[in-house]
Amino acid sequence: MSNGKIYLRPLGFLYGPQAYAAIEDRLALPLAGGPIAFTGVELIEGRAGNSKAYIFSATALSEAGDPDLQARLDLVTRLRPPFAGLDLSRPALMGIVNVTPDSFSDGGLYDETEGAVAHAAALAKDGAAIIDIGGESTRPGAETVAEDDELSRVIPVLEGLKGTRAVISIDTRKADVARAAANAGAKIFNDVSAFTYDPGSLQAAVDTGLDVVLMHAQGEPKTMQDNPSYEDVVLEVFDYLDERIRACAAAGLPMSRIAADPGLGFGKTLEHNLALFANVSLFHGLGVPLLIGASRKQFIRGFGQAADPKSREPGSHAAAIASASQGAQLFRVHDVAGTCQALGVWRAAMFGAEN
Repeated sequence: MSNGKIYLRPLGFLYGPQAYAAIEDRLALPLAGGPIAFTGVELIEGRAGNSKAYIFSATALSEAGDPDLQARLDLVTRLRPPFAGLDLSRPALMGIVNVTPDSFSDGGLYDETEGAVAHAAALAKDGAAIIDIGGESTRPGAETVAEDDELSRVIPVLEGLKGTRAVISIDTRKADVARAAANAGAKIFNDVSAFTYDPGSLQAAVDTGLDVVLMHAQGEPKTMQDNPSYEDVVLEVFDYLDERIRACAAAGLPMSRIAADPGLGFGKTLEHNLALFANVSLFHGLGVPLLIGASRKQFIRGFGQAADPKSREPGSHAAAIASASQGAQLFRVHDVAGTCQALGVWRAAMFGAEN
C-alpha cells in the first residue's frame, strides 16, 4: 500500500446463519464481531477531496500481508465489548427525554420533572435500553443554556429515575453537568461536541468513569445549518471522529468506553445525510460502537409531506433499519415502541424468527 490514508467500507452483507457459515468457509469476515458478515470491501485511499476507491473481496484483503491494512481491518472486524454494560449483539435503543421548552420535536412536553420521569419510565417499558436526558436543546438555531438552568432541569429527573432498569445517559456539552449527572446515577456522557465545547469535559469523562458518545457537528447549533459544506462529508466526519477518539485515548479513556455518532442533521444538508447513510459501514473502521440519531430530523421531510416532526416516524424507522443493516448497534429515537417493532420485523426477516 502507498502512504495515503486508507479507509475500509464493508460491502456485501450476510446475516445470521448465512453469515456464520460464510465466515467459517472463509468467504466473509465478521462485522464488528457481531452476527453480520461482509464479503467485499471498498478500499478508499487518499484524503477528502482527493481519493481513489478500489473493490476487493474481504478475505483476499485479509490475506494481503500488509501490516497497516491488517490493523485497519482488525478495527472493522473485532468484537465490540459491552457498552455501558449493554450487549451489542442486537440493536439497542436510546430513548430521548428532552427536559427543555424548545427542542425541535417535543419541546415543552416534558419540561417538568414529573412528566419527564413518567415519559422516561414509559420509554423503558417500551424497550429502551438507554434513556438519554437532555436539558439544552441543540436543534438548529438553538441558544446556549446557562449551566445552572441545565442542572435545574436534568438533576431532579435523574434523581427520579433511580432504580430504573434502563441505563441513564446525560446529553450535555458541559463538564460540571456531566459530573453532577454521574453523581445522580448516569452511566453515559453523550456530548454533541465530542468534548470540544467545554475544555473540562474530557477530564470529567475520565474522572467519573462514564462511557461516552462522541458526535460530529459542523459549527454551533445556532448557526450549523446556515451553509454546511464539505469536500467529502464521509471522510471528513470519519477523520474528525477518529481524531476525537485518539484524543480520548491520550487522556486515558479506553476505546471500550467510547461510541461514535456521525451526527446526522448537525451541520449537514440532505445530500450530506444521505451520503453518511450510504456509508455507515465505513465508520466501523473507528473500532467502536456506532450510534445513529436520525429520529424525526428535518432531512426526513425531503421524502414527503412531514412538516410536523412527529409525522416523520415512518422515515425514522426506515433510517434505523438502513443503519442496522450495515451493523450500527445503537439508535437514538423518540418512538421506542415503533422502532422496536420495525427492527424486530427486520431482524426476523434477516436472521430468522427466533433471533
